Amino acid sequence: MSTRRQFIQASAASTLLGSLGLHPAFAQGLDQVKIVNGFPAGGTADTTSRRVGERLAGTQYTKNAAVVENKTGAGGRIAVETVKNAAPDGATLLLTPYSMMAVYPHIYRTLSYDPFKDFVPVVMGSMLTHGLAVGPLVPASVKTVKEYLAWAKANPKDASYGSPAAGSTPHFLGALMGLNNNVDLKHVPYRGSVPGVADLIGGTLASMVTPHGDFLANHKAGKIRILATSGKARSPFVPEIPTFAEQGFPELTVEEWFGFFAPAKTPAGVITNANAAINAALKEKSVIDSLAVSGLVPIGGTADAMAKDLKAQYDAWGPIVKRIGFTAES
Repeated sequence: MSTRRQFIQASAASTLLGSLGLHPAFAQGLDQVKIVNGFPAGGTADTTSRRVGERLAGTQYTKNAAVVENKTGAGGRIAVETVKNAAPDGATLLLTPYSMMAVYPHIYRTLSYDPFKDFVPVVMGSMLTHGLAVGPLVPASVKTVKEYLAWAKANPKDASYGSPAAGSTPHFLGALMGLNNNVDLKHVPYRGSVPGVADLIGGTLASMVTPHGDFLANHKAGKIRILATSGKARSPFVPEIPTFAEQGFPELTVEEWFGFFAPAKTPAGVITNANAAINAALKEKSVIDSLAVSGLVPIGGTADAMAKDLKAQYDAWGPIVKRIGFTAES
């Protein structure tokens, strides 16, 4: 009798978990999860992945801290494809700027993934603003965006700007800056911010547009100079630097986020647990302080809010990409 009652209770519990989108094995949390991002160690994507991943242990989502894997290359697409092909069990998450999901579909005719069909939004991780910085190749007398554009026009051989990836938001910010002001700025794509900043410091690259957090340490050390940031308001991390809008370039106002995604068909209950665990991590002072070092502000929120904003960004970037005329084949 006791055995029969236990069986009925176990069956009822299993049915309830199923109705919540949870397999019984997931109810107590996964043993190990992995966060995949497409950029090198030391950059803003890596920072968000690691600081959040460290705080996931002991939650309903996972028993242990997350392992972070940097799958660099192809402008972040290798990481996206890796997670697309991962088992939909919640054990593998993607951390990516929205560029790869909202902008890339407009520039790649044959993209190997569909951001709306192959992934499930989990939560927005951190907000970033981009920055324009110059290195020693540009004279110290250049202190504003207008002065930089005047210098670039007078020195076309050296007028270049780097970005963390071809087709990324920073790439298009630089392209718009040149297009709108009739200045030919040669684009140099990198595998993330780190190698581009190294060339900027070394004097082989005139300027770079990338998350401004990747400039902070070297800007404060006097090795490079941030000329503008892309937020609606000044960055709290370099409040002395005016925004693009303040300097007469409101069309360059962009605030981008890093978001966590899971493979399509990941159980809804696992997504709920992951969302709750990441939201909790983003509220911890140690995480907030660590993100601030890289110029990042935690966001959090619901998966639905992330999905709606992703669609809005996708719709907004289509006309911009068309105007610039860039495709993966161009």
